[in-house]
Amino acid sequence: MSEIDNNILIPIDFNEISLIALEQSFNLAKLLKLSLVLLYVNEEPGMLKNLFSDDDFSTRKTRIEQSLEEIAEKVRKQTGLQVSVMVREGKIHSEIQKVAEILRSKFIVMGSRSLMDEGDATRKIFGANTSRVIRSAPCPVISINGRHHYDGCRNILLPLDLTQETRQKVNKAIEVAKLFGSTIKVMSAIWSKNNEAIYNQLHIQLQQVKAFIESAGVSCQAELIESTGKEKSLVPIILHYAEQQGDIDLIIIMTQQELSLIQFFVSSSAQDILRLSEIPVMSVTPRDLGYSSMMS
Repeated sequence: MSEIDNNILIPIDFNEISLIALEQSFNLAKLLKLSLVLLYVNEEPGMLKNLFSDDDFSTRKTRIEQSLEEIAEKVRKQTGLQVSVMVREGKIHSEIQKVAEILRSKFIVMGSRSLMDEGDATRKIFGANTSRVIRSAPCPVISINGRHHYDGCRNILLPLDLTQETRQKVNKAIEVAKLFGSTIKVMSAIWSKNNEAIYNQLHIQLQQVKAFIESAGVSCQAELIESTGKEKSLVPIILHYAEQQGDIDLIIIMTQQELSLIQFFVSSSAQDILRLSEIPVMSVTPRDLGYSSMMS
């Protein structure tokens, strides 16, 4: 069992994306001197359990534990990290949340999608379990979507709007940037440059955030994007900006457990970032941050 308060939780289902997520946890674990916990959750079989003997389920669990241990041993030899394994039975998202709470995990790193082939096209499907984990997790969740990632974190993208809640991501971004020696790129977007009041508000906020980040000793760039397109949300603007930059290795977004808060970082828009981004996304909630206001 991994030491309490000193671990990163990695849900493993033996699919490619979950194994890529495991690889993405190595640098973070080394920098923070954390162990890794590989967790497999056997979904509740419900009424079907009555069709199988206890021996069948015991044999299955043993095989899963052996497979996890094989992966863990490879990681130990490759990285020198402490790695433990767990197998639990129940609802996948519920068990991930419970284990993270019991172990007081610092982060959860998990794959965020599966692949569905439709003829020649491959469509990204955002996992329902990942979505539920992000909403209920007791710690920040880093979701992995793409197959190829930079070994480290050169730049962190921090999208902001005018709400107070979104500014709470800044402290977490500073914390992560200091770990990796990253630059933070703060960006916001405006649909119409003719709206002078909103333009001025966003410009002032960006400069305040930039100054706050730099006062913490972290290099920061800030940019206000003017969109003349027909986008109905910031999501395509954010992802296009990240793609054009070419050196962003983490996007930090704010999520809420309550759906009564801001539109941008909950529900469909947050899901779209998580579903569409090839760049790893860190989702944080206000309680993750121990936030104190930087601006009156």
